[in-house]
Amino acid sequence: MSFTLAQHAFTEHTLEETHTMIDIRKLKELVRLMVENELTEIDLHDQQETVTIKRGNPHSEPQVIYGAAPAAMPASAPAPAAPASAAPSEAASETHAKAIESPMVGTFYTKPDPESKSFVSVGDSVGPDTVVCLVEAMKVFNEIKAEKSGVVERILVNDGDAVEFGQPLIVLK
Repeated sequence: MSFTLAQHAFTEHTLEETHTMIDIRKLKELVRLMVENELTEIDLHDQQETVTIKRGNPHSEPQVIYGAAPAAMPASAPAPAAPASAAPSEAASETHAKAIESPMVGTFYTKPDPESKSFVSVGDSVGPDTVVCLVEAMKVFNEIKAEKSGVVERILVNDGDAVEFGQPLIVLK
């Protein structure tokens, strides 16, 4: 049996030659259990190394990804992003060139803190350097600037909603 390890195919013999800490018998047993139980992914972590075994569907060949453990693990994972709406509005798609898009995945905020007024409202004129909102990612609040001139036509995202990279946030006219 052969495994894909760090994007290269290895046999039992080559794994032993590379002096890795992987016990090939344990790895084979994990793959066998994974196939028998129709699992698509297994992650094993310790202080020195990480082993991830993935397979695309229950009938595909497993893939093993081996790497060093990360230096520091975050205390908590970020909240999953809300799914994008099934059908974006025609106004947003027509004026997509004038939409201000999120440069990252995170949480959208219209104001710097709960007691302050919003950065912009519908009808406000903005310039390229006008801060229009915040996107919080990994406990860092990133100011999002308009980067173009115009008048705020619509704010497409509600305060506190999760946003995706490239998602339109505000439409200018």
